[in-house]
Amino acid sequence: MNLLDPKSGARELLLGNEAIVRGALEAGVGFISCYPGTPSSEVPDTFFRLSDRGDYYFEYSINEKVAMEVAGGAALGGVPTLVTMKHVGVNVAADPLMTLAYIGTPGGLVILCADDPGCHSSQNEQDNRYYVRLAGLPCFEPATAQECKDMTREAFELSVRWQQPIMLRTTTRINHMRGPVTFGELPPAKISGEFVKNPQRFVSVPAVGRARHKALLTNLEKIRPEINSSPWNRVYGQGNDGVIVSGVSRAYLSDVLKLYPDLKVKVLELGLGYPFPQDLVADFVQSVDRVLVLEELEPILENEVRLVCQKRGLSTHVQGKDQDLPLFDEYSTSGVTAALHRFLGRDVPDQQICSIEQEKLPARPPNLCAGCSHRSVYVRVRKIFGDDAVYSSDIGCYTLGMLPPLKAADFLLCMGSSVSSGCGMSRAVKNPVVAFIGDSTFFHSGITGLANAVYNQHDLLLVILDNRTTAMTGHQPHPGVDQSLYNKKPGHLDIEPLVKACGVEQVKKVKALNQKALDQALNEMKDAPGVRVLIAEEPCPLYARRVLGQKRTQKAKVAVSDESSLECLHTLACPAFYLEGEEVRISPVHCAGCMVCVQLSSSIKPESRS
Repeated sequence: MNLLDPKSGARELLLGNEAIVRGALEAGVGFISCYPGTPSSEVPDTFFRLSDRGDYYFEYSINEKVAMEVAGGAALGGVPTLVTMKHVGVNVAADPLMTLAYIGTPGGLVILCADDPGCHSSQNEQDNRYYVRLAGLPCFEPATAQECKDMTREAFELSVRWQQPIMLRTTTRINHMRGPVTFGELPPAKISGEFVKNPQRFVSVPAVGRARHKALLTNLEKIRPEINSSPWNRVYGQGNDGVIVSGVSRAYLSDVLKLYPDLKVKVLELGLGYPFPQDLVADFVQSVDRVLVLEELEPILENEVRLVCQKRGLSTHVQGKDQDLPLFDEYSTSGVTAALHRFLGRDVPDQQICSIEQEKLPARPPNLCAGCSHRSVYVRVRKIFGDDAVYSSDIGCYTLGMLPPLKAADFLLCMGSSVSSGCGMSRAVKNPVVAFIGDSTFFHSGITGLANAVYNQHDLLLVILDNRTTAMTGHQPHPGVDQSLYNKKPGHLDIEPLVKACGVEQVKKVKALNQKALDQALNEMKDAPGVRVLIAEEPCPLYARRVLGQKRTQKAKVAVSDESSLECLHTLACPAFYLEGEEVRISPVHCAGCMVCVQLSSSIKPESRS
């Protein structure tokens, strides 16, 4: 696979996210910014990996708002720009996003927003097609890897021509699907442009904002006829029953119609669904007796179709959300099969997906990796603060400490919230409050909460779990990471002086795997008033091995299986531990050599890995 192949005609098997990269390159993208978030992460990671050979500028921005703002500046300067994030990231970036939609982006701006129906790696399932309508963003929704590439390229072309930012909305299955993609030509990247000064358009003071809102609405109406005839919105099939479908549901419907060729329906696929193509939909609705709307999450298309019918006096029956098509979770081929059969008045076929009953499969709760230093910190904090404390958590690997026996997360709102919401909790209850945040999340938006905590004299112990990377989304760098590791310009920000610069007077830094040091620091800070910060440092074990090249020379072994080692198994919940009959064992393959268990049980001994 060579995503930088300049020639057209090559055919590669790509992830949807890799196809988006190729599409942006074929559009001559010159500036890419992001904050990594699953399921979008492979897009910026691929640009990062190729950045030594590509002509474009790429950056991991400190958070989504900053990513949107630097992208907006580049697009205003005439450079084709891509900004990527997951769905909840758009909440962070919403402030500049709304204004960019007003003032427009002459150089071309495409916003990749990766929604996560089913919450595979997210705290909610929000449907960002609402942002499309709130901000006024034309929106593509690919359903194949080929479309991921082609729609990305065309989104850039239309963004420049319409001078509007465009959203490329994907969902988890589209980002992570793999399919054949035929390459087009790869032009040189456009890395510089020209900014044509126009304060009456680009300086959004109230008088300008009022005018630009009207300009946006006028522009969207000009775009709508083009979308009515767009080849991305196509009609196929025959019959008196119709289906209107968008997003990944198009792929599920396609599979169902191949599996059940006797199902006769007429289909309207919407690949470019906003501004809503009212004339196209009205023509389609009038051509059938009934319409079934297939879309994951919110009934946005369904409501748009009903509105078209109401405005135009159409009596066609419209069917949408029901028992087979809920407002939550992902759709599937089996779900669409049931919905389509019931819609057509047929018996729902028996669909046995697995050879064994899923209920009989063993449960596999999420767990921190073997050797993760977060486990060491949680064990010691829980030992000292117990169930009496309230634990404020944040977004990152450390949320995996929620379940027993660690139980180190009592509430969680969003990225960077542990500090601020922990402060609010400490004002509301008499219990001690301990907040946990990771290093990347601290830079993302935790630092503002810390400044607020000091300024407003809150009472909180903040534990910064510094594992030297953005671990959960794939080890992307952040301002605390030494860039020379990636052959980039050296330079990084240390967390400790930043914490002190925020006005925190009680700051301690310890090695996160050292139980004795943790114990001493936590006991010293436990009963002190005000804002206290404990920085617990230890590289993520996967990052240490893969990126830093560190190798652990020791592993742990249960010398005597007794109450002490059994207690250690139940306290740590380390995935390297297991029971062989009633004997406690440690898998030498899975043991990461952190030696925390050795510090907790005299029955567990270190031994050489050789």
